[in-house]
Amino acid sequence: MPTEILMPALSPTMEEGTLAKWLVKEGDTVASGDLLAEIETDKATMEFEAVDEGVVGKILVAEGTEGVKVNTAIAVLLEDGESADDIGSAPAAAHAAAPEPASQPEATSAPAATPVPAAPASADGARVFASPLARRIAGQKGLDLSAIKGSGPHGRIVKADVENTAAAPATKSAAPSADAPTAAAPTGPSSDAIARMYEGREYEEVKLDGMRKTIAVRLTEAKQTVPHFYLRRDIQLDALLEFRGTLNGQLADRGVKLSVNDFIIKACAIALQQVPDANAVWAGDRMLKLTPSDVAVAVAIEGGLFTPVLQDAHQKSLSALSAEMKDLATRARDRKLAPHEYQGGSFAISNLGMFGIDNFDAVINPPHGAILAVGAGVKKPVVGKDGELGVATVMSVTLSVDHRVIDGALGAQLLNAIKENLENPLAMLA
Repeated sequence: MPTEILMPALSPTMEEGTLAKWLVKEGDTVASGDLLAEIETDKATMEFEAVDEGVVGKILVAEGTEGVKVNTAIAVLLEDGESADDIGSAPAAAHAAAPEPASQPEATSAPAATPVPAAPASADGARVFASPLARRIAGQKGLDLSAIKGSGPHGRIVKADVENTAAAPATKSAAPSADAPTAAAPTGPSSDAIARMYEGREYEEVKLDGMRKTIAVRLTEAKQTVPHFYLRRDIQLDALLEFRGTLNGQLADRGVKLSVNDFIIKACAIALQQVPDANAVWAGDRMLKLTPSDVAVAVAIEGGLFTPVLQDAHQKSLSALSAEMKDLATRARDRKLAPHEYQGGSFAISNLGMFGIDNFDAVINPPHGAILAVGAGVKKPVVGKDGELGVATVMSVTLSVDHRVIDGALGAQLLNAIKENLENPLAMLA
């Protein structure tokens, strides 16, 4: 019977997306692994692969359609010998499609209520969802479909599951899905009430895209649920700037140009190793203490921001970190990052110094334990160790800390380690 292709959940927080572009057309033959479409999530544009083989019988959602809910049928795949005339007989329940309307006055009595023999039941009587091709292969191999865990949309069993499975546990429990963030209960005037305040005034109404909605929800959640506290230090950069100039002169032939931000990433990564108890995240009913230093860096893009993660940053050279950061930032601005490239990490850096901001307080990105807000390096009068007044390039930083993960003294140790690393840059290469 025809198989419905469902809108995939391409990230843990995705509830809906935009079907940006179809890469196939009706009548095309596809195999498992072939690219079907480009889907825009709240963070990126990603390619969607087929999990079954067949012929694209009908495209149900036109490209460019916004707000397509996850698990909504977007196309129909036909098996050998089937035609477009068979599409109307595909039972929506067997493919985990969107719910049918509550009332259907014109419905006839037989087809909708008739059980589907091809969809087996598990030992507890629950319907087992499988593609027609998967059922046929399972029958040939003598496999019990109710004992196979499906990897398709909504746990549906597909061709690869039965081909790669000789036996599977008899019971199948649904995999826990990450809870999508929910907006906090409104505490102020409604959007309509606010709009009425500006009646008669000229304004442009800006529609919220998926990224802006996600930022609004997650940062509201962060400020309401994460007990922030803030630690501030001034860091002298003269030794770092001199060392950076020397390195860039030596690396010029290789096309490498290190930024101050590259040194900040390295300093934070090493500090997390020096103060390992601060290299942790909040996981609801426990803390997860990480071994590697996976450092996220905020990248501003049009309409929002990404925080790509540099994994194992403490083990990488400055030139490797610089190259990786440039690549991640470029693909972030093109919205081409995969979810695993901007999820995870225990610590983040937000640098607004390049925009002339002297200092600011950054909001923690859960589940991170801390985020470092970096201001501009400016010339300031300083008193030296000998008591003499001088001038130095000073950068102000603020460490925002989740008090559930890191207490005050531990946060101070982490920030002091970052300061020491930046003021003694040569030691970071030891």
